Amino acid sequence: MMEHDYLDWPFFDPHHAELARALDCWAAANLGDARPGAEGADVEAICRALVKRLGRDDWLRHAVAGVAFGGAGQAIDTRALCLVRETLARHAALADFAFAMQGLGSGAISLFGTDDQKRAWLPRVARGQAIAAFALSEPQAGSDVAALSCAARRDGDGWVLDGEKTWISNGGIADFYILFARSGEGGARAPRRGAAKASDGISAFILDAATPGLQIAERIHTMAPHPMARLRLDGCRVSAHCLLGEEGQGFKVAMATLDVFRTSVAAAALGFARRALSEALAHAAMRPMFGKTLADFQLTQARLAQMALEIDAAALLTYRAAWLRDAGGRVTQAAAMAKLAATESAQRVVDSALQLFGARGVQRGAVVEGLYRDVRALRIHEGASEVQLMIIARELLAAPA
Repeated sequence: MMEHDYLDWPFFDPHHAELARALDCWAAANLGDARPGAEGADVEAICRALVKRLGRDDWLRHAVAGVAFGGAGQAIDTRALCLVRETLARHAALADFAFAMQGLGSGAISLFGTDDQKRAWLPRVARGQAIAAFALSEPQAGSDVAALSCAARRDGDGWVLDGEKTWISNGGIADFYILFARSGEGGARAPRRGAAKASDGISAFILDAATPGLQIAERIHTMAPHPMARLRLDGCRVSAHCLLGEEGQGFKVAMATLDVFRTSVAAAALGFARRALSEALAHAAMRPMFGKTLADFQLTQARLAQMALEIDAAALLTYRAAWLRDAGGRVTQAAAMAKLAATESAQRVVDSALQLFGARGVQRGAVVEGLYRDVRALRIHEGASEVQLMIIARELLAAPA
C-alpha cells in the first residue's frame, strides 16, 4: 500500500503533496517520544513541549490565518490543515492534539478578530509561544450549545464573566481561552426550551488565563490522556477589547469555527486508521499461523480489504469537504458527512487491526492498543455522531425541493 497515493487526487494542488511529504519526514524524525508510555506520564509537559516544537519548525503556521499574523496564508487552507492533522495523527496522537487545539483555540480570532486581537495572539500561537483553548461546553450544555448559561454582564467599560465550563481541552495549560457566554437580557438565565432563537444573546470573549477569578476547578482524566479541565469563573473582569466579533453573535462565531475544524477531525481519524492498517498489514505478513502466515488466510484478506475500502471512502468525503471550503462553498453538510464517516469507519478499522493482533493488540503500550483509545473520542469531539446525523438531515430538509 502506497501511503501517499491519495495526494495525486484532484482535490490537491502540488504544494499540498509537498507539505504532506515534508511533514511525514519531519514527524518520523521528531515524534518518537510524543506518545506517553508509562502510567503517570506528564501529559501536560509533553503537550507543552510539542506546541513549542511544532511552532519552532513552522508547522503551526498552517493553523492560523494571515501572513502578517504568522499564518502560512491569508486564509486557513483547509486541505493543508487536514493533511497536517492526518499526518501527525498517523505518527503520534498527542502531536495531532497539540496542533489541532492551536487551530481550534485560535480559529475564532483568525475568522472574526480585529487586527489588534490578531496581532496580540496569532503570531504567538503560530510560534508555539501561546497555548490556545476553545471553551464552549458546560456541565449542562454540550452538543446543545444554545443551552449554555455561563453569564457575561456589562460592568462599566468592560464585562464580568461568571459560570462554569467543562471538557475543555488544554484546560490548565492554555495561555488564553476563546470563551462563550450568555450576554443577553437575563444574564445566566438560559432561554426557555423551544424559544425561537435560543442562541440569541451568546457572545464570544478572549479570556487571558491569568485573569483573576478564573480557576481550574478540576483536571479531567480520559482514556486517551491529554490536558483537559473544568473551569470556574467567579467575577472574571475583562475589557471591552476582549469581545470577539459582535455582541450577541457568539453562536455564529462558534459554529463558523467548528465548520472549519470539524473536517480536520475527520482527517485525524484518517491518520489513526491509516496507521492501524499499516500495522495490521505488517503483522499479518509476518505472523506464523498453522504453517502459513496470517495474511495467507482469506478471512484475513477480506478484513484487510474492508479496512482499505473504508479508509478510501472516508478520505474521499474528507478531502471533498476540505476542497469545497477552500473553493468558497458552503460545507456544513459536507463537513458533517466527512466527520461522521471518517470517525465511525476509523473506529471499525482500528478495531479490526486490534483483532488481527489478538492478545498482543490489547497489551498496554502496543501501537494498536493506543490507537483504540485515541480514536474513540473522535466520535464525540466537535459534535457526536448522532449530532452529525441531525445536521445532515436538517440540511437535506432545508434544501429546495
